[in-house]
Amino acid sequence: MFESMFSSTSIRTDTVVSTAMSMAAMAVFVRTFADDIIPQSLHCYLSDSLAALFTRLSSQITIAIDEFENRTPNQLFRAAETYLGAKASSSTRKLRASKQDDENAIQVSIDRGEEVIDVFLGFKFRWRLVSRESNKQIVNYRRNHYKEVNTPSEARSFQLSFHKKNKELALSAYLPHVLEQAKAIKDGAKTLKLYTNDDCAWSASNLRHPATFATLAMEPELKKSIVEDLERFVRRKEYYKKVGKAWKRGYLLYGPPGTGKSSLVAAMADYLKFDVYDLELTEVSTNSGLRTLLAAMENRSILVVEDIDCSLELQRREAEKREEEEKVTLSGMLNFVDGLWSSSGEEKIIVFTTNHKERLDPALLRPGRMDMHIHMSYCSPSGFRILASNYHAVDDHPLFGEVDRLIGEVEVSPAEVAEELMKSDDTDFALGGLVNFLQVKRKHAAR
Repeated sequence: MFESMFSSTSIRTDTVVSTAMSMAAMAVFVRTFADDIIPQSLHCYLSDSLAALFTRLSSQITIAIDEFENRTPNQLFRAAETYLGAKASSSTRKLRASKQDDENAIQVSIDRGEEVIDVFLGFKFRWRLVSRESNKQIVNYRRNHYKEVNTPSEARSFQLSFHKKNKELALSAYLPHVLEQAKAIKDGAKTLKLYTNDDCAWSASNLRHPATFATLAMEPELKKSIVEDLERFVRRKEYYKKVGKAWKRGYLLYGPPGTGKSSLVAAMADYLKFDVYDLELTEVSTNSGLRTLLAAMENRSILVVEDIDCSLELQRREAEKREEEEKVTLSGMLNFVDGLWSSSGEEKIIVFTTNHKERLDPALLRPGRMDMHIHMSYCSPSGFRILASNYHAVDDHPLFGEVDRLIGEVEVSPAEVAEELMKSDDTDFALGGLVNFLQVKRKHAAR
């Protein structure tokens, strides 16, 4: 009897296993058949529809974050892409990797259909990248200029799902956290850019200027005050919003040629991790072209207008004529800086440089436009020591006293001192040459 029962049980087990294997094989066949026959767009549509149905029946809420919003790149999508690329774990099956020729780091992001579960303050947030075919594609045909063309493309969006009770947490804390973390990730791997203009378009290259605040030949107290002002500016977003002012800051760098104005701009960019837009006003033919350039600037950037006193013959507002309204004018420049440029982004700095502050129109210098005036003076003994450390890695030398004395008697720019120090790798020879240079300069000044 036991033998009969065992035989009967074995038959039933074999039947169950055989049936399960058949069903699994059928499921694989159906899935393969569906993938081959059903168009990708319909497949995505059905998948999204089922996901939407389950969402309505559950306690979850979903926020869609499209890649483009009203034909404009969605910064939140970009931030999520960066954030989730760093959050992807070993369980993430498909990733995308890319690298631009002028970038240092490889950019990693999750592929379509992939999910990432993130935990924030003990609560789960589920991310899923979805895409569907679109006949309209938004193309970046020129830096920060987008247009729509009728070609098949992929319309992507992130679906962020979480429990309904966490809606306020998601909007007020979690998404700002994603933006902040993405910003930190980008800053850590960011290759700074230098943008130059040709009429109404920007072109980019890597910013390779080596200057930092540590290497600037500047008085320590002045250097400290600039750093403190920059730090105060970047952390006061809520303050600017509260007082109703645009989140921007203006600096005027003035002083003789060769005193390090360009190096200071590079040091500011390095410290803040801001890109630099070097505006050549002589290349801009009209106010409308200037407007296009300023509106195309990204956030967290520095706009530099060098030698503002001689870049153009900028006319005073009262001298402008109606027939010259399209010509680039001082009032046009100031209006754009105060109006359009101020309202089209955040965390922007504008730097004007000049060798002759006294030649500038007073309208340019009033508070709110140039918030901090920085005098770039001739080389001082402390500045010389920084340069000696930069070029020869020495903190003391028997000739330092003589150099200090001569620098106190003649006007010599940091650029001139640096040029003498670079003439030889031999420290004694280089410093001796600098002493001779300063002595000759003193004789010429005495005539």
